[in-house]
Amino acid sequence: MSRSSAALAQPQLTDVTLTRDDMGFISKLVYEHAGIVIREHKEAMTRGRLARRVKALGLHSVAEYCAYLKTPQAADEIPELINAVTTNHTSFFRERHHFDHLRKDVLPRLVQERSGRRGRIRIWCSAASSGEEPYSIAAVSRDVLGNRSDVDFKILATDIDTDILAKAEAAVYSPDQFDRLPSDVKPLLKLENSSRGEARISEDLRRMIAFKRLNLIERWPMSGPFDVIFCRNVFIYFDTQTKASILDRFVTLLAPGGFLYLGHSESLPQPHPQLRLIGRTIYERLP
Repeated sequence: MSRSSAALAQPQLTDVTLTRDDMGFISKLVYEHAGIVIREHKEAMTRGRLARRVKALGLHSVAEYCAYLKTPQAADEIPELINAVTTNHTSFFRERHHFDHLRKDVLPRLVQERSGRRGRIRIWCSAASSGEEPYSIAAVSRDVLGNRSDVDFKILATDIDTDILAKAEAAVYSPDQFDRLPSDVKPLLKLENSSRGEARISEDLRRMIAFKRLNLIERWPMSGPFDVIFCRNVFIYFDTQTKASILDRFVTLLAPGGFLYLGHSESLPQPHPQLRLIGRTIYERLP
């Protein structure tokens, strides 16, 4: 078959219309499975992302895709839908003040408390995205820990998006993502250059992190406690009730004296009796 014939044989996307009913159905489905609220002003973005799933499945319209999602055969498509509508904008050392606080105030104290008796330090990055945040955490942690082996240190990095987690685990990035970094933190990432003009995070930092898929509104398999939890630029996608529920669960897993970092545009859904604000979107769990 010629290339022109093959192209004609491919299903053509003929209708990218997203009706109000279809938008309502998609929004409800995403909310039920991920707790994510799709706002009305995100309709154009949602339409474009759904169009990619329509094309991938060989369908002809968004309406046909919505009809497919209502069938029992679409169970495996739900995670793909969640992946499609999830936003994964991030960067290394984004919201720098959190990493400075972790590096200068939190980790030195934890290391002093836990070293010499195989003490345990645990950090949870609850929205790992493509990996820039957990690798930034690992970089400042390695800088404080050095090569000491008397502290049991581990970072758990989770995300709902399976595709983006695979990218995070690969730890391969475009060099221009590092070129823009301040000179005092860039060396901490310990890059390994590859032959394809890409850079990879060094193995000693990759070993510090365990990547796992996790839906924040479902059951959490880990028991904690965590000394630090990063939940940045996540609450903006949830309604007040969902945020309050997740926050309560964070506090349950956070060690007394531990820290919770939120995104720069976020705040607690309501004051929490076991948390106090100690810095810009930095909360400490009370004893």
